[in-house]
Amino acid sequence: MPYNGGPMTEAMYYVLLALMHPSHGYGLMNTIEEVSKGRIKMGPGTLYGVLSRMLKDGLIVLETDDGRRKTYKITKDGKEALLQEYQRLISLVEDGSILKGGI
Repeated sequence: MPYNGGPMTEAMYYVLLALMHPSHGYGLMNTIEEVSKGRIKMGPGTLYGVLSRMLKDGLIVLETDDGRRKTYKITKDGKEALLQEYQRLISLVEDGSILKGGI
């Protein structure tokens, strides 16, 4: 079932970006900080809440669980949702080009 939850939160967007390569929680927090050039420092509470929601929505799956560390990966639906959100964000920026002339 394709994702139809509307616009993504910033946290969801960055988690999906980070999961273009399967990872575990601590690795995701580091990747998100790196990808956002330090702008986003996601704590464990936010991260695991987002992961739980995205598992339920079918955007990600649990790849491995060795009892100590869970590794997640993005699904086909997750990739499609991420691309859809990326296109939406591009449209927002393009629509904002009216501001280039000054207010």
